[in-house]
Amino acid sequence: MGLSVSGTPEVDMAAMVSWKDAIVERLNLGVKGLLKGAGAELIKGWATFKDPRHCTVDTADGPVRIEAENVIIATGSSHIDLPFMPCDEEFILSSTGALDLDKLPKSAAIVGGGYIGLELGCALAKLGTEVTVVEGLDSILAIVDKEIRKPLEIWLKKHKVTIHTNALARGTEIKGKGAARKVQLSFEKGGEEHSVKVDKVLVTVGRKPNTKGWGLENMGVRMDASGRFIRIDRQCRTSVPSVYAIGDVAGEPMLAHKASAQGEMVAEIIAGHPREFDKAAIPAIIFTEPEIVSVGLTPDEAKERGEQVMVGKFPLAASGRALSIEAEKTGGFIRVTARESDHVILGIQAVGSHVAELHGEFILALEMGALLEDVADTVHAHPTMTEAFHESVLKTLGQAIHTT
Repeated sequence: MGLSVSGTPEVDMAAMVSWKDAIVERLNLGVKGLLKGAGAELIKGWATFKDPRHCTVDTADGPVRIEAENVIIATGSSHIDLPFMPCDEEFILSSTGALDLDKLPKSAAIVGGGYIGLELGCALAKLGTEVTVVEGLDSILAIVDKEIRKPLEIWLKKHKVTIHTNALARGTEIKGKGAARKVQLSFEKGGEEHSVKVDKVLVTVGRKPNTKGWGLENMGVRMDASGRFIRIDRQCRTSVPSVYAIGDVAGEPMLAHKASAQGEMVAEIIAGHPREFDKAAIPAIIFTEPEIVSVGLTPDEAKERGEQVMVGKFPLAASGRALSIEAEKTGGFIRVTARESDHVILGIQAVGSHVAELHGEFILALEMGALLEDVADTVHAHPTMTEAFHESVLKTLGQAIHTT
């Protein structure tokens, strides 16, 4: 682009975390103000239920007893600790601790190659940390298919992120003294013992619903078949009348925007409005580099359901806007899956820089039951990233203009 930077860029991690905290605080204060404006009473403390209608909240000013006509359980989730590798948030970090670093580590090992671990791994690698990922399965990011995963694998290799798959973490040990201390992560791979010595180990092996410590066992609600989540119906009702559960505590996918949508729906139901929740129309976005978006079914998932499908894929390298922001360098693309008989769009996946901002049109198409022709006949502005979605639909119809 004709730009150059003299000198070595420096990262002030403490300042970066402070910037992040300021944004979080601003958002939290905004929500607090909205609650106050709506007339909602906010009580800060730890609540314990003794039955489905009554709880006691331990606050700084003493216990507060509450009796409710309706109860919404929204206790969220927490990171999963490995019993042989508990997070001390000094050398062994949870995902929460990884977002509160006061100094950028020169090296880090990440236990778990799922979306949380890889999002953090990509961020650290971009800042200059030497990153190693240890994953127990035979591939990283197993929740997405190989075609979608490939551009991410290319980026990780280019940025010298070391990946160990089929590798099981065994434990950690602090080595050295004083400021020179490091943590050694041991893992087993191919029947052999391996180890890597780093500044920090991040444990990102998943999250668990917060179902303990607040009296759930006193409420009488039933759990799902896995025993992990509270069982709910399409209106987020539990097995106990007038008790609802939303968000991470009520099942996969464990996503903030799903919880928010469920909360809005339950409020409307309590107010007397008919509503149901369809989790098929929940967008999943992975903020790696490149970004990954998935809504609806993949081609393989659609075929497994007995659908005869048509699939179209458009490369970002053929998009002028993508080229101008270098979004094509990761080999990204947009892929559309539609039912062959009636052209109803069943799913959309995208991988590439900045594709997260396209998910709104993707999910709208899925929610409204759009046909390929609905998108194909809609004029998309030039030059924009949305043109790539338009072209991917045209490709599915066999009418692509800017790709073969």
